Amino acid sequence: MPIKLTVNNVVATVDVPPDTPLLWVLREVLNLTGTKYSCGIGVCGACTVLVGGRAVRSCMTPVGAVGSETVTTIEGLSPDGLHPVQAAWEALDVPQCGYCQAGQILSATALLARTPHPTDAEIDAAMSGNLCRCGTYPRIRQAIHQAANAGQATEAGARASEK
Repeated sequence: MPIKLTVNNVVATVDVPPDTPLLWVLREVLNLTGTKYSCGIGVCGACTVLVGGRAVRSCMTPVGAVGSETVTTIEGLSPDGLHPVQAAWEALDVPQCGYCQAGQILSATALLARTPHPTDAEIDAAMSGNLCRCGTYPRIRQAIHQAANAGQATEAGARASEK
């Protein structure tokens, strides 16, 4: 039976078994290859996407479990690449090889949605499931702080314009 999904604000119908990992639906059926396959057992975080705003490992999430929740991949985070997390990543030159970065960015986005101004300990805890073989963890933490500060500036500007 076909499964209806909303991915990056686009409704798609896929004809796959409900136990098919979301990762394979994204990559092989919908051609959204920004989400990466790495470990296949949910421990590295390279396949992280947002489902209903929560960071999930798409290699371990059956497409049938998504239901009516919206899926956001790196391709759908910001059409122009100007999401505060993406902007901070670029400004601080976070990636080296870049393979894990889509998952890192989406995990950071979910963290900032829950905790707009996280401490280093909160960042470390939230990001601990995303592995980076290049070891860019200090720049990742710095970029999350920068994105949080950019979000704070955006909120302050919005409040000022309301007056």
